[in-house]
Formats: sequence, C-alpha cells, structure tokens
Amino acid sequence: MSNVEETIARIYTINFSKAWLTPRHKRTDRVVNMIKEFAIKHMKSSQIKIDQDLNRYVWQKGKTNPPRKVRVRIVKDEDDQVIVSLYEDIINEPMSTSSTKEDSTVLDTESSNTNDNSSIKDIKNDNTKSKENNKK
Repeated sequence: MSNVEETIARIYTINFSKAWLTPRHKRTDRVVNMIKEFAIKHMKSSQIKIDQDLNRYVWQKGKTNPPRKVRVRIVKDEDDQVIVSLYEDIINEPMSTSSTKEDSTVLDTESSNTNDNSSIKDIKNDNTKSKENNKK
C-alpha cells in the first residue's frame, strides 16, 4: 500500500427543514443530530466530531431557533476520523483598494476638523457681536 496520507475533504450544504417538525424546545438538539447523521451517511464513518465554530453557529440563536441550513466542510482522515467544520468562503480583495479607502477616511476627518474650527470661530464672533449690541 502507499504511504501517502489519504484525506478526503468535501463541502456540503445541509438543509435542516425536518428540524421544524420536532417540538420547539428540541430543534437545535435535532439539528446537531442531523449534522452527525449527514456526516455518517456521506463519509461512511461512525467517528464524527463537530468543530467548535460550527457548534457555536448552530447554537447562536438559542435552543428554539437554529439556522435553516448551513454550509459545512467535512474532512475524513486516514484513521476514519471525520471532522465537520463551518465552511468559510474567503474573498481576497486587492490591497490597493483597501489602503485608498483608509486614506480617504483620514482626509475626511482632517477636513471635518478644519470645518469644526471655523464653526467655533464663527460662534465666538457671533457672541462678541451680541455683547457689543447689548452694551449700546
């Protein structure tokens, strides 16, 4: 046999519509069981572990309001250990666009500071004029 590690990684979207057939106070428990059942069925292994981030995502809204569906990444090791984790789609934006946005916000705050100073001067001038009018 070969010495190369055999890991299988797949991405699935799991629909939890059947969880709404269970009583309201058991829905999130049912969703966790559905994730395990799905992984057993598709990866042909009984050793299933749910990642902590996925578990927190499922339990985020409490026991009665789990998500309707979730996108997961299922990885099977060579030891038939299956890890189900939350799939995170990473979007890489060019660095130049983000730096120009930061520069423009810095310029905006600087210009707003000069406007604030001029408005303060206007208020002081108005106050001195009103005092002069009161003296007359």
